[in-house]
Amino acid sequence: MATQFFTAFYTAPRLINEDLVHTSFSFDSLCSSVRVFFRRAVSYRLASAVGVLLVTTVLTAFADAQTAEKTAPQDAKQDMKQSGLSQPAETEKNAAQIELLETKYRFETNGDSRKEVHTRVRINNELGVRQFARLNFDFNRSFQAVEIPLVRITHPSGGTADILPSAITDNPNPAVVDAPAYQDVRIKSVRILGLQPGDLLEYRVITTTTHHPLAPDFWLDHTFDNSGVVTEEIFDVDLPLSRKPEIRINPNTPAASTDKSGEGENVRVIYRWDRKHSCTSTQDASNNAAPDGPASPDIALSTFGHWRTLSKKLADALTPGAVPINLQDSREKQWKQLRLAPTVPEAVSQKAAELTASADSDAQRTQAIYDFVSTKIATIDLPLGATGFSVRASDTILSSAYATQEEKFVLFSALAKALELGARPLLTGFSDVTASIVPMPSVFKHLIILGGGPHYHYWMDPSLEVAPFGMVAPVREEFVFLLDRANHLIPEKSPRIDSSVGVWRYAPRRPPFPEFQRVAVDAAAGSDGTLTAKVKYTMRGENELTLRVTFHKTPKEKWKDVAQLLAISDGFRGQITNATASDPYATKEPFLVEYEITQPKFIDWSKKPVRIPALLPSPGLPDATSSSRHSSSKKSIDLGTPLEIDLDATVTLPAATTAQAPTGTSVERDYATFSSKYSAQRDALHATRKLHFISSEIPATRAGDLNAFLHAVQADQTQLFTLQRSDTAAK
Repeated sequence: MATQFFTAFYTAPRLINEDLVHTSFSFDSLCSSVRVFFRRAVSYRLASAVGVLLVTTVLTAFADAQTAEKTAPQDAKQDMKQSGLSQPAETEKNAAQIELLETKYRFETNGDSRKEVHTRVRINNELGVRQFARLNFDFNRSFQAVEIPLVRITHPSGGTADILPSAITDNPNPAVVDAPAYQDVRIKSVRILGLQPGDLLEYRVITTTTHHPLAPDFWLDHTFDNSGVVTEEIFDVDLPLSRKPEIRINPNTPAASTDKSGEGENVRVIYRWDRKHSCTSTQDASNNAAPDGPASPDIALSTFGHWRTLSKKLADALTPGAVPINLQDSREKQWKQLRLAPTVPEAVSQKAAELTASADSDAQRTQAIYDFVSTKIATIDLPLGATGFSVRASDTILSSAYATQEEKFVLFSALAKALELGARPLLTGFSDVTASIVPMPSVFKHLIILGGGPHYHYWMDPSLEVAPFGMVAPVREEFVFLLDRANHLIPEKSPRIDSSVGVWRYAPRRPPFPEFQRVAVDAAAGSDGTLTAKVKYTMRGENELTLRVTFHKTPKEKWKDVAQLLAISDGFRGQITNATASDPYATKEPFLVEYEITQPKFIDWSKKPVRIPALLPSPGLPDATSSSRHSSSKKSIDLGTPLEIDLDATVTLPAATTAQAPTGTSVERDYATFSSKYSAQRDALHATRKLHFISSEIPATRAGDLNAFLHAVQADQTQLFTLQRSDTAAK
């Protein structure tokens, strides 16, 4: 996929499956961070790990009823991959085969550009028809224009049908419908009627960009398809050499030709690739994939030169009213210009004073303005950079009561400055401390804030709206990207340094409070084998944030569906009869979720004896085989954030039922402890399990010891209660 200089999200068409348009959801700015959280922490550290992962499915399933077609833009080959067709068997046809994908870029010295995409797609079956029933092209009208000069269907009989211009619509992105300030963020759509299996769909799209907010700089990255979805891919890049663009090309995907033209300041270079898919190329690409970290693109180019330059330019963009710095001035004069930061508007200063009237410390003042920006300023859910990092003034944001994630920082920063507090923006989603690729803004996915008093104690993300103060969604990468207007001013006497200095800082790793997860189950088994249960989750920490976001983004009438998926993941196959949750905005307290469930035939009394497991979710654990495998290549094994998991279950049995409890387990290590207790008293079963991760990591040399610990925990989870009913009771 190619990502052009304006932003990663506005370069290619999206393909919408009409049958799924109301059941696919992506609140992009949120998920760009929270999905990272799922991969890093929840995957093995939740008391009901699968449950919270399934909650992601609930997000996908329900919220788009309000934000139809709000999924992230993607090109044709991306859509095929995400449909599960990225690597079909050799005897299996794709739903649609992209026979030709031809892309041409031309960049100008002033940063303007032209991108032309020519695509031919063979539709193989009804699924392919649905995949290509609509083409969506995202763009920002303030600096871009999209033309669709050709959309043609060629039938197997040889007949052709051109899609008329009346089938093309241009509408605001659904995320900005109620936000007048962002009406330039738009979607141009083409409805493809009459498409049938066997047809050849051909379209041509031209995107022109002029006067981008970050011009004259430009950038691009592209990765060739290696899945077999694209039969032939042609890719051209036409660059002005006077801008001295830095380009890096994967040695495994060299350009087929490189041509120069023009003279003097008008010299241009054209790189051209013409790649045809083969099984060998697919296998080679698979073998060359990096085991960890972000994959490097096949083609990457940029005119920023240094990550420091990009840091400064984005920081300038997020400082409305800042005095432009003349890089030709002396260092002293540049520092003086930087100190002439824009003044805080009067309305913003008054609001800051109002919000903090009763605050007695920097911490209280910081929290007061964070709570306001987080909960009272609605987040407009656009991808990072969708506006070209162009932002409104802080008083305009305040009066409108809505903002993008970038503008939430602008307002927070202005409120903080009015109180002589600090705020610094940082970007997440990518880390390149070694400067291994060229600098470009499109690699980042989300913006978080580091602020407070003189030492910037607090990590914050007001764009999530329900994140507790001092907490952000887990960052997968080791480092985050700091935006700083002074990053280009390297001390004159310092040794030569690379472009990573001063811009990367360690990512936040722990929430500001101890993490815990408590699950309590109060159940009763009937004489007919029916189980009724009340399940209560109490959470504090990273997983709390996931559930808060889930219930915040899901309509209340759908909360039972969220609970249903949680129940399924916990081993219950019954029907949810009620589901409640605490107020997602009440972030000073742990988050609570409760549901009631009824499950017929949970116990089969005809068996002699009856054996049932403890009605407890299984604590998620690191993969033991993965730990051993990684120990050979890493110095430490990541255990995630320190966490306490307490699980408790009581099951009331029918009269005249006797039970035998399994033996509990106790395992202690310096990095984690586990204990379980089981009892059967009168007509009730009781089970508890406690798992406490003390350390966030251990040396890789202790992989064997960790595996032994995990095996002990897993063995305990297989233990069963034995039940016996008298013959009289059974009748």
